[in-house]
Parts: sequence; C-alpha cells; structure tokens
Amino acid sequence: MSNTPDLVIANGTVVNSFGRQNAHIVVREGRIAELVDASAPVPDAGRIIDAAGKLVIPGGVDGHCHVAQVTGRFRTLDDYRTTSTAALWGGTTTIIDFGIPRDAQETPLAAVLHKKELAQESRCDVALHGAVVSWDETVPWQLEQLAAEGVRSVKMYTTNRGTTMADGDTILKVMREMVRLDGLTYIHAEHDPIVSDCTQQHADDGRIGIEHLHRTRPELAEEVSVKETLAMAEYTKAPVYFVHQSTPGAVDLVTDARARGQEAYSETCPHYLTLDDTVYGSAFPEWYACCPPMRSPETVAALKERLADGAIHTVSSDHSCYDLSQKRERSDDIRAMPHGLPGVETRMPVTFTALTSAGGSVEDFVEVFSAGPARINALPGKGTIAAGFDADLVIFDPAEQRTVDGGALHMGADFSPFDGRTLTGWAAVVVSAGRVVLDADGFHDPGPAGRFVARNGFREHLAASPLLSPATAATA
Repeated sequence: MSNTPDLVIANGTVVNSFGRQNAHIVVREGRIAELVDASAPVPDAGRIIDAAGKLVIPGGVDGHCHVAQVTGRFRTLDDYRTTSTAALWGGTTTIIDFGIPRDAQETPLAAVLHKKELAQESRCDVALHGAVVSWDETVPWQLEQLAAEGVRSVKMYTTNRGTTMADGDTILKVMREMVRLDGLTYIHAEHDPIVSDCTQQHADDGRIGIEHLHRTRPELAEEVSVKETLAMAEYTKAPVYFVHQSTPGAVDLVTDARARGQEAYSETCPHYLTLDDTVYGSAFPEWYACCPPMRSPETVAALKERLADGAIHTVSSDHSCYDLSQKRERSDDIRAMPHGLPGVETRMPVTFTALTSAGGSVEDFVEVFSAGPARINALPGKGTIAAGFDADLVIFDPAEQRTVDGGALHMGADFSPFDGRTLTGWAAVVVSAGRVVLDADGFHDPGPAGRFVARNGFREHLAASPLLSPATAATA
C-alpha cells in the first residue's frame, strides 16, 4: 500500500478562527495528515492543487437546515441529495438537520431515525438535532436513545401552538434531561401569546397578507421569549442555544446571561444581517416569508454590529426549500402559508459580505461559518484545519464578486431572497472528506458519500477541544 498522500493543497494561506499560516495541507484517507510549512518543498501526492496567493479555510458547518421538512400540509421540495449538493457548491461540508415530528403520532425518536435513513443519499456529512413537542413518560428514554445515536441536541419551539410548540413544562423537563445526558437545548424563541394576539388583531383589521408579516411578530415577542427561556436554563443549569436571533436586544440578553456564567449561545441567519422589513413592500414580498420576519433597517445595522463584535456565535442558513407556487398559494394569509427561505448555498457569501462590511476579519468569518458551529455542536473532526481533523477544506476567494441568480442556484427552489444582490467571497475549490467536489471544472458529484456524524457530549467536547491556538494546532 502506497504511503503517498491522496491530495496536497500547496502554498496556501491557511486561515483558522485563531489565526493564519502559510502551509501545504497534506491529505490522506479523508483526513488532514499534517500541515507542512510553505517554505518546505511541496510533498508528492496523487493530486496537488496550488493555492499560492489564496486562502484556505475549513469547510463550512451549517448548524440549522430543514431537509425534506413536513409542516402541516406543506413539504419542502428538496431531499438530501439536492440540499447537500447545494451545500457543497456553497463551501459547506457538514449540515445539521432536524428530526421534527411530522404529526402528533410520530415520536421524537422515530422522527430522527426517519431523517437518518433519508440522509443516506447525502453528498456531504450530516448530523441531526432531535425535537420535542409534548412531554410524556417515554421522553426521557427516547432522549437516551437519541444520545446513543449521537444526537445530542433537542429543539423546541415557544410558538406555533397546535403544531410544533412545546409548553413551558415540556421545555423545562427536557432541559433537565439534556443536562443529565450532556446535551444542548435548542430554542426557537417567540412569545406565543404576543404573536397570536398581534396576528389576530391584524387579521381582524384585514391586514393579514404577506405584506404585513413584519408587523404581526414584533421584536418584543422574541426578546420576552429569550428572557423567559434563559430563566428556565438558569434554573435547570442547562446549556441553551437560540436559533435565528433577529434583534440586538435578543443577542444582548444572551450576552448578559453569559456574563453571569450561563452557557448560552446566539445564532443568526444571513437574511437578518442583510435584508430589512422594507422587502415586504417590494414587488415580491412572498420571497421573504420567514419567522421571525425581517426587522427595521436600524435593527439590521445593530445586529450586524453585534456580529462584528463577536456577540453572535454562529451564522446558520435556516434553509427551508419551498418554491414560489407554495409561497403564493396563501400569500393572502400568513397564517396559512409556509415560512422559510432557501439559503444553504448562499450562506458563505452573504455572511462574509455582511461581516466584513462591519469590520470583521476572515478569522471572524471562519469562527461563525465553521469553527463555532462545529465546537458548540460537539462535532468531532470539524471546523479546524489541523492534523487529525477531517479534510473538509475550501479554497476561498475573499475578493470575488458575483451577482446572485436564484434560478441558477442548486437548492431546488426557484428563487433566492438574495436574487440580484452582488455578494463578495465565494468558494473556488471545495474538498469534502478528502474528495475534490468543486473546482474550476465544475461540480464533481461524489455520490451518496456523506457520513452521519455522531456528536459528542456538549461539555465533554468543550473540555476536550478548547478553541485551538496556533501552538496547539501544530500538535493536534
């Protein structure tokens, strides 16, 4: 058996969240074998890609995707082949999907096992979150089984009564179980009584079409829910992660909790960093149907400042692949139309454009795009370019500009909320598990080669994998 490496990415500037170095990256059997200083000769390899003058970053980790998601009578139009292909085009080499019960008869465990089976068609690596809607005496056992499967986080919604909403008793009990199982509690935080009442008032006034979405879900509803959830997390000592935070006030609540010693994390999404509520007065307001909705220009600017300051820990796509026919079917009534945006492919350039426009560095970008999601979600081998880590790599061009054409993307939708926008920072080469899947010749479909990634315990992983420094990276 030859000892020649499979791949070397030579002469690149390797950028991790903690710093950069000029190096040759040596890849063998899907992992990074070593980093060789760029002053040394380029090692022999089955394939050598010259990255001179270019940046090489870890493959992206998108911690919030909805693949083949069923919500009521709507189903997203993607599958794992489609979404994972789009992810790779966008420099993301690992996605984390949700096993959310499709109806009251499907259990949390069954929902995850169903998604795990579907994920066998994935082109990139996949991990999963569980979800709990209602508590019964079987839930602790089901959560134990999920942990044994390597699913160490559970999502709950504080809104959407009658479908996915979990009540306060359920949230608190699940938090206790996640502490016991060394897991992480994910929360969609919007205060349901406020949202329900505000929506009903608008409906009574005949202002319930998509053009009014941003007025029916006020910022206060998000921030009150974050505050209540943080109190429950403090009481139970549960680590908590807030998905798609859209206001600086919500982020500040998490920052204050962390200052008091709580383990709490803020995620936002590319659309909340770049789009504001004027989109609901545009010619195509249905392009922007998501919850929470877009916020005021002032809120967007303040949220972007929080990102540049490091108060936001991850940027995830919240990818949901509905098409325009589904969106337009009930755009007259936001209570009946599907919410969610396609975004797994555009997460890289939108995030980079937003962050650097606010003064952030490439290292800051790597943190929220890859390293932070990998570390917080306890994904072994992900988020860092160092010996022993998975060979998930992107040759990244921070100067390349492209104008988004929603119809030319690969997500399975027929639109993009960023259509027509010029964005900076795109993938030139993508390597997933040591395979070159994107280069100047186009996309090279690896087939259903994606692996299911079993996650570590939350605190166990943080204790064993502190944020790497250049010194520790050399010996990792």
